[in-house]
Amino acid sequence: MNGYKYKSEYPIQIMATYAQPADLAALSPQALAADLRAHLSRAERQLSAISPETAAQPLEPGKWSIQQTVGHLIDSCNNNLQRLVRLQIDPQLTFPGYQQDDWVRLQRYDLLPWPQVLALFLTLNRHFAHTIQHANARCFPHTWLFEGQPLTLGFILADYIAHLDHHLRQLPGYIAA
Repeated sequence: MNGYKYKSEYPIQIMATYAQPADLAALSPQALAADLRAHLSRAERQLSAISPETAAQPLEPGKWSIQQTVGHLIDSCNNNLQRLVRLQIDPQLTFPGYQQDDWVRLQRYDLLPWPQVLALFLTLNRHFAHTIQHANARCFPHTWLFEGQPLTLGFILADYIAHLDHHLRQLPGYIAA
């Protein structure tokens, strides 16, 4: 599976992770980008079929809607794009995490038209895949220090794809493969 494995359950330590650590030498920017693009192709077909009314309904009382979940994936992509670019410039950085509920709440994805949220999600992730494809694999050992926990760039990229997959699989009727 492109040198990394997905997990169905993830440890809650300092930060939730979705991928198993992998041999960084086995990670390929091209394979990671292709994997992300494959996820986006499936997501586009399935999410495009969802009506604005369905996308706006909370999945459960007090939970995000499909639209807000996709908004969260936009936020995650934005954060990881920053990490990808900056960790190719500097070998070690300290970034803050992000408060996902606050980001979704403050950006008000629920007030935007569903087609606009979906288009932003797809466009931003396609750009992320492009940037991953052209990333320097020699930078994959570079680390983000999050509350003292080192996370390599290679792990961050594999984990983002597993994170995306995790959230898409939670959506009603989503078929992963």
